[in-house]
Amino acid sequence: MYNFIKVKLYRLKTSNNYLKLIKLYHFFFGETFKKKIRTPDFYNNNIHRIDVVNKIIEIKKFNDYLEIGCDQDELFNRVKIRYKTGVDPHSGGTHRMTSDSFFKTNNRLFDLIFIDGLHTYKQVKKDIKNSLDCLTEKGFLLLHDCFPLSYYDQAVPRAQRKWNGDTWKAIIDFRTKENLNVFVGAFDNGIGLIYKKKNLNKLILDKEIKKIKYKDYYHNHHDYLNLISYETFFKKIDDFK
Repeated sequence: MYNFIKVKLYRLKTSNNYLKLIKLYHFFFGETFKKKIRTPDFYNNNIHRIDVVNKIIEIKKFNDYLEIGCDQDELFNRVKIRYKTGVDPHSGGTHRMTSDSFFKTNNRLFDLIFIDGLHTYKQVKKDIKNSLDCLTEKGFLLLHDCFPLSYYDQAVPRAQRKWNGDTWKAIIDFRTKENLNVFVGAFDNGIGLIYKKKNLNKLILDKEIKKIKYKDYYHNHHDYLNLISYETFFKKIDDFK
């Protein structure tokens, strides 16, 4: 019964009528600044995460893969690797549970982890921290939906079908760490890249993350995200030995 109720609530929160109401809420009570971001010249939305994940696996000869947020297995089923684990509370993958529950009992290490679960800063931050604890020393952590292009793309609560959420805030947070390298590839809605290495380009913020608004993100997104092209993205991966 509990799972049935969770599924019903999930469907309600993603229904068109519900999203229209939330959009009205943001229109009247959300941030006043809602200007859309102009994509950089090197942005390429024709590149798909499936190709990115499989290319990394091939280059690095990885064996263990974890995906958080599988949905309809669009990515999970097409990942070419020896061992793969997928976690989703609603559908897809191999484990029907929340990521929090999975990490509490997991004792396996993974070479590559792809986070595409609940796109809120609070949850993404937890997923990153938990993932880093079970990531091999030479492994990579990827995150989907890191580069929203409009206020409504990133608005929380969710206000439209196309939704990146405020995953970008988690990127900012971990860019301030000493021993993590964090970038966002400018393709497929922004794919975050995190790996364990001394951070030579540490982000210095002039305010607390909880006080950073969409307007701040709009004016500083290139620096906040450490935004890079597809070619530079894979150069970072090639160079990490």
